[in-house]
Amino acid sequence: MAAPILRCISRGQGLGTPGLSGVLPLGLREAHSGAQGLLAMQKARGLFKEFFPERGTKTELPELFDRGTAGSFPQTIYCGFDPTADSLHVGHLLALLGLFHFQRAGHNVIALVGGATARLGDPSGRTKEREALEAERVQSNARALRQGLKALAANHQQLFANGRTWGSFTVLDNSAWYQKQDLVDFLAAVGGHFRMGTLLSRLSVQTRLKSSEGMSLAEFLYQVLQAYDFYYLFQHYRCRVQLGGSDQLGNIMSGYEFIHKLTGEDVFGISVPLITSTTGAKLGKSAGNAVWLNRDKTSPFELYQFFVRQQDDLVERYLKLFTFLPLPEIDHIMQLHVKEPEKRGPQKRLATEVTKLVHGQEGLDSAKRYRMITEGGVSINHRQVTNPESVLVVGQHILKNGLSLLKIGKRNFYIIKWLQL
Repeated sequence: MAAPILRCISRGQGLGTPGLSGVLPLGLREAHSGAQGLLAMQKARGLFKEFFPERGTKTELPELFDRGTAGSFPQTIYCGFDPTADSLHVGHLLALLGLFHFQRAGHNVIALVGGATARLGDPSGRTKEREALEAERVQSNARALRQGLKALAANHQQLFANGRTWGSFTVLDNSAWYQKQDLVDFLAAVGGHFRMGTLLSRLSVQTRLKSSEGMSLAEFLYQVLQAYDFYYLFQHYRCRVQLGGSDQLGNIMSGYEFIHKLTGEDVFGISVPLITSTTGAKLGKSAGNAVWLNRDKTSPFELYQFFVRQQDDLVERYLKLFTFLPLPEIDHIMQLHVKEPEKRGPQKRLATEVTKLVHGQEGLDSAKRYRMITEGGVSINHRQVTNPESVLVVGQHILKNGLSLLKIGKRNFYIIKWLQL
């Protein structure tokens, strides 16, 4: 089996401009990056939460991404998604939106499916070990996730174009490089670059070690493999930034330290906030409250309804996080909402934008048709129909002469002639 590739990319290959001041983690300087700077804008929307490392880096993160800066160029950013299920869910959407915002600004993004790492289980944010998955199940889930990611990218490309030149969207699977590794060779080449004290100090590890269940060796090594993923993408795709949920910061730190130790180069991490339920629980499969992005698991109508039901005190934040709407337009939507709160305009716009991104225009149209029926907006022969699964009954919905009078909304009337009964 092939041993891991541990070669350094030399300085001067276009991986950044050395000698700039430290990264600006929380107070991105508007004067430096401009009011419309990519990172400053997403910080203002609330999408980008934390930046790592905070100081002592050779490249200032805003200059790395603001393409108007002299010497700047398209960067590569990645985010990982473990196939522990055969669908992504709403909890993954913010990381995807983060990738899309980078792509829209002309940078190249990678969605990495963890076809190998899913078998270990990420301990981050978990109180007990994830149930082990068979290799065949993980492979099947990984195929489904790759298809789902490509479909989302296609919807984004088709329905949300902004007239600018976009970067690429690439879907990879880390099983492609781990299948080529020999265990002993991998540990010999990689293991020596990690210090036990540092790995043990991570919050996710400390939390699990103090629990009654403890922590397995497989889970403990997860951060090593995620760090190697980052290194592999840095070597082969010149990827310098990892995007992830705020619970991934420890794993991102491991990747930064590993790459910096081997290459002397600086890489970065950006976290996005975690979306929680009204009780504060993280949305996802483990918590049992997942709202899936696969229409076979959560229909377009159910996804639409999830966002329509959001409370007034959350909807403005969600419009900023889950949509591409400009901030002035969101302000205008909220101003109208103050005047006519009963119309739930912000919630409907939020639901429309998200459903269109996830399920395309056809999915959005079907969700709205379904909603109109369930809310009593459809009647057949003056009989209101509220169940979309209703069976049309001859003599009730279809008259003996083969006609039906269909009413949709208040003013739309249609006479339907059934050719065959």
